Amino acid sequence: MGVNAKIKLIAKEELKNDVLKFTCLTPEIAKIAMPGQFIELRVSKTFEPFLRRPISIYNVDKENNMIEFIVQIKGRGTKFLSQTEVGEELDVVGPLGNGTFDIKNCKNIAIIGGGIGIFPLYELAKNSLSQANVNIYLGFRNKQYVMLEEEFTKVSTKLTITTDDGTYGKNGYAIDYLKSDFDDLQIDGIFACGPLPMLQKVKEFAESKKVYCQLSLEQRMACAIGACMGCSVKLNLGDSNIAYARVCKDGPVFEAEVVDI
Repeated sequence: MGVNAKIKLIAKEELKNDVLKFTCLTPEIAKIAMPGQFIELRVSKTFEPFLRRPISIYNVDKENNMIEFIVQIKGRGTKFLSQTEVGEELDVVGPLGNGTFDIKNCKNIAIIGGGIGIFPLYELAKNSLSQANVNIYLGFRNKQYVMLEEEFTKVSTKLTITTDDGTYGKNGYAIDYLKSDFDDLQIDGIFACGPLPMLQKVKEFAESKKVYCQLSLEQRMACAIGACMGCSVKLNLGDSNIAYARVCKDGPVFEAEVVDI
């Protein structure tokens, strides 16, 4: 379980309309955070709203004791959060999640993300670049939603941007370009986060190629410590027994072959 900490907001940047990047000073979390983990954040100074919000860690700067996270302002909780001023403190618990990204001994990895699901993939790419060729595929609805292209370029061997309508980058879906590159790039590991339909296609493709694959799942969470079971996902154990895992505690990253999505 993570630590309960007060973290100081030292920078806030608008990336797109209603998308904000928060940079926070937090030695306690920065020194132990791993790719794929998240924080639970109290979005206001009161208990209204009562539940904390789970937010993926985008970037960790261990040298300077900082973490960054990105939030799409959508709903009452994130609206409260957006009003936090630089210099103020945020109440968080983290880093959380025992299921984290691990590229093992892979040498040519594919990282694929869709929409706001790209956020937890940056730290993975940054940490992997010294060990493997990092081929990144980011899919967006249209040009209006494209973000972080420059940042992901710096942590990739090859970056492919796609939009559903072709208004920016390549026309179509990110998974299709991964499929077309797979053999030529000798991909030996796939790592994904994004909408469920995209993850289902990634899982299906990885299984067809018998390639190592991890998925970061997005589920609504309440407690974030595994007690309420509200974020449970069904496991595929290959027998008649039914088992479930908690995305907050056992995940959020799972090997694709294990989860039934």
